[in-house]
Amino acid sequence: MATDSLGGLFAAGAGASINVSPASVEKPAPEADENQPVHDVIIVGSGPAGYTAAIYTARANLKPVLFASSVSPGGDLMTTTEVENFPGFVDGIQGPELMTTIGAQAERFGADIRYEDVEQLELDGDTKKVILSDGSVHLAKTVIISTGSEYRKLGIEGEQRLSGHGVSWCATCDGFFFKEKELAVVGGGDSALEEALYLTNHASKVYLVHRRDSLRGSEIMQQRVFDHEKIEVIWDSAVKTINGEDKVSSVTLTNTKTGEESELTVEGVFVAIGSDPRTALVAGKLKLTDAGTIAVDGRTSKTSIPGVFAAGDVIDPTYRQAITAAGSGCVAALDAQHYLETL
Repeated sequence: MATDSLGGLFAAGAGASINVSPASVEKPAPEADENQPVHDVIIVGSGPAGYTAAIYTARANLKPVLFASSVSPGGDLMTTTEVENFPGFVDGIQGPELMTTIGAQAERFGADIRYEDVEQLELDGDTKKVILSDGSVHLAKTVIISTGSEYRKLGIEGEQRLSGHGVSWCATCDGFFFKEKELAVVGGGDSALEEALYLTNHASKVYLVHRRDSLRGSEIMQQRVFDHEKIEVIWDSAVKTINGEDKVSSVTLTNTKTGEESELTVEGVFVAIGSDPRTALVAGKLKLTDAGTIAVDGRTSKTSIPGVFAAGDVIDPTYRQAITAAGSGCVAALDAQHYLETL
């Protein structure tokens, strides 16, 4: 991802937004009309994974139906500006334009993209049920889950407002655009340590802000951080606010032991406190990994239920990039096609 000339940065999100209801309050599924069609493929979730799965299944004449959400179709890339690391765009492309273009490409081949919200799934049996928030039931022989993941937020003043203007959740996506800048990384686990170390390739100084007096990351990662001349750890500190008008200019820190406040001048803030896959729709239905993502069989997209496939950030706890999500959407489409050929 890229920044503007002011040094603002844009989140890397490859996730696919879709409104869901928690599985804990799931209602009995309504009955389908006995005369309604059974689709070959229904895709739940958009973003690079869902749209790519739609392109491939549409080109295979499977006439996929994709539910892309009524609120935020297109996933996290719809909230970014310039994207410079998606192959094929020498001069970069705006995030919303990229997702709109990929969606239009899917529609050109016959994909039916609907901006509606999925509330419930019934995945057992040969015919799967996809229930929308309006109570309507849609049937399919296969379902591809591409609901993405969501970066954990600090939930503080300035975080959302300055997202895309100095606040990021992905160093590998945005670090390049902060050459010789002073940056803050928030967190204390391995992901935060990795972000801080990566950012030293670009930044002049990296402050690692951690709310405790010891890090949670592995010993080897901690030692690398301690040994690096560009990294300074700020202990026992929590970020209270992220400050700036049109871009990040500083953060206000609160000492977790004394309550004393201080201001740290930085031009970028990288939040690295983890992410959560959006699995509410399949909780208790599909096997999940220890990381909370949907478990798939090896390099395939096959889940624990035949005819149900998953792609994108919802199966990926590590990379979470638009290009890797798109690749796994291709895998899911091909797996679904092969499954249908066996029926």
